[in-house]
Amino acid sequence: MAEVRLENISKIYEGDKKNAAVKKAVNNISFEVHDKEFMVIVGPSGCGKSTLLRMIAGLEEISEGSLFIDGKRMNDVDPKDRDIAMVFQNYALYPHMTVYENIAFGLKLKRFSKKEINERVMQTAELLEIKDELQRKPKALSGGQRQRVAIGRAIIRRPKVFLFDEPLSNLDAKLRSQMRIELQRLHREINATMIYVTHDQVEAMTLGNRIAVLNKGQLMQLDTPMHLYNHPHNKFVAGFIGSPTMNFIKGTIQYRNGYYFNHEASGCKFLLGTEIHNSIKKYIDKPIEIGIRPEDVYISENDNNKPDCILKIMAFENMGNEQLVYFSFAEKTIIVRRSSQTDLELTAEKGIIFSRNKIVYFDENGNVIV
Repeated sequence: MAEVRLENISKIYEGDKKNAAVKKAVNNISFEVHDKEFMVIVGPSGCGKSTLLRMIAGLEEISEGSLFIDGKRMNDVDPKDRDIAMVFQNYALYPHMTVYENIAFGLKLKRFSKKEINERVMQTAELLEIKDELQRKPKALSGGQRQRVAIGRAIIRRPKVFLFDEPLSNLDAKLRSQMRIELQRLHREINATMIYVTHDQVEAMTLGNRIAVLNKGQLMQLDTPMHLYNHPHNKFVAGFIGSPTMNFIKGTIQYRNGYYFNHEASGCKFLLGTEIHNSIKKYIDKPIEIGIRPEDVYISENDNNKPDCILKIMAFENMGNEQLVYFSFAEKTIIVRRSSQTDLELTAEKGIIFSRNKIVYFDENGNVIV
């Protein structure tokens, strides 16, 4: 397999070069995908993730920067000579061919012997658990089976790098979950370098060894799933990674015989402690924003615990093993995640408590204050 290295990669579409600073679909991205790594590129629609993947594949021209696969510069190398395989969102199977013929097609073009083609097809079909479907046409298959065939057509070639462009987005929720497990197993068994694009942060968190988070053509952060979740670099990453999303509250830090956070519009003011990090002290009496995960906010059930805020319940969702409670907060919403309990009374007022050591502080530009 191989390493993939991106050095200052940009994509400027024709006609946009006069405004390159604001019109770049992909803007000066650099990172390395290690040999045998499962790298996920995630971000909202239009952030440039699929464009970036297509540049790696050679389906889009690289406007600026350099792409290396296994140490070789690939900018001017034809897609067919890059030794990569790509799995698309819409499967792209030949409808008139059987499953066997679809999987074998690439090897036939390269004039492999019939014996070797048959051996590889059977090995691939067994790996993907589609041996019983080899003589069927794509229209007779389920969505999950079609996706397995598309993956089989890619892995049978044994390329250096596998590229996946939102391959599960056409499947229902249950099937997506099953296919995520299958892709994890597949990666372990073939030990390949994989780059996977998705807009679904749950897919990103469950599949990736590392995750590259993109927004508006720029790389926001690249890290392991749990480090992204627990140590986001900015508000965008904090809000995009995690479901339900992180709670954000604007206010000020004040010192009154201790350090307080004050949200004037809601009357919510609570003690942060007698000491805080020196970098946060610089923001005393200046606008600031705090973020906290729903699982780090608690409903006060004990009269001895003074709540940080008293808020009205807007709604709640029972998820089986957990409950999401939505509180009205100054024209916004505060979400609390807790273990499943009895139903709550809507419009009832409850006290909530924030875990102090879990609060993340952001400046006016959305950057984390360390």
